[in-house]
Amino acid sequence: MASCSRVEKVKLKEKENMFSLLDLPKLGLECIFERLSPADLCSMVRVCSVLREMCSSDHLWERHLQQKWGKVIGDAAYREWRSNVASKIGQSSLSKQKKEKGVLESLRNSRRLSWIGIKPEKSSKVRTTLPVDSVMAFYFALESGKFWFPAQIYYRQNGYTGVMLLCYDAQISYDSRTNTFRARYTSQGWGTGEENIGWDRVRAPPVGVPLDPFVPHVSDCLHDLKPGDHIEIQWKSRTDLPYAWWYALIGHLEPCDKNQNHCLCHENDTIVVEFNQYHPTSRWRRTTTSRKYHPRQGNEIDGFYGGIRKLSDQEEIAKWLSFWPNHVLIRVRFPNVNLP
Repeated sequence: MASCSRVEKVKLKEKENMFSLLDLPKLGLECIFERLSPADLCSMVRVCSVLREMCSSDHLWERHLQQKWGKVIGDAAYREWRSNVASKIGQSSLSKQKKEKGVLESLRNSRRLSWIGIKPEKSSKVRTTLPVDSVMAFYFALESGKFWFPAQIYYRQNGYTGVMLLCYDAQISYDSRTNTFRARYTSQGWGTGEENIGWDRVRAPPVGVPLDPFVPHVSDCLHDLKPGDHIEIQWKSRTDLPYAWWYALIGHLEPCDKNQNHCLCHENDTIVVEFNQYHPTSRWRRTTTSRKYHPRQGNEIDGFYGGIRKLSDQEEIAKWLSFWPNHVLIRVRFPNVNLP
């Protein structure tokens, strides 16, 4: 009996000394959780209601959302998401918050967590669905590929020659099997859709540009443009097609000797736009527009120009230059395709 008593005392002592993750201060826990991957956070959510609340918090998932999706989702994608959320909540008559089913289904197979001193609770005791408007739910909606959102696609030649350095609007969704994107286009000019689009070809629509690609952008930079500035300019071949954005540079007027000490091009009402990806003899190499009056302009022969965006962000400029052709292009025309 005395021997059993000693064993019981040892077990009692071990139980008293057992450490639980929840014994840590809240600040310490948050520091740990900030270093966990999305998969690890999902495992923690399955443990208990306390960790579920902490590990599904918006501030943790906003970092992961920005890290993975920040370059391809913008304000338009957030608005699309909020609209979907409002629709789902409005359609739910059972509760104020409709819950997404299956988002955390994979947690049923999560690894054992006994090393942190906590036993996972039974599924009946732990809520395994998320509020539909949480950042975590947004993250997994993007991952699932079921959520389509507005973005812009850098053009890939797809067999056409003489076409480069443009991007166009699309609705896209993620394909986790290939780590690429699918796209649906608003115009037959780009085809009905495309698959296997790499991350390098996708960008969020720039802030301030129209979400409707048929609407010309209102330029607010015309009076600031000077030779050497990097820009994007809208162009389309026909009035019934949407605009695409084309990379270009602001050039010098013909009389200018291009000497910075003498150049007065920035004071002239005429702006020279140069597409240096085309051969110097190409009719598409150079065009002009008015600094004072820049409405939608053009014709069925030369196409129709819309608004201009000045590029100041060096990363954005470098992105365009990464698509620069190996040789200057001779312009080729294609019927029924939105190409300049």
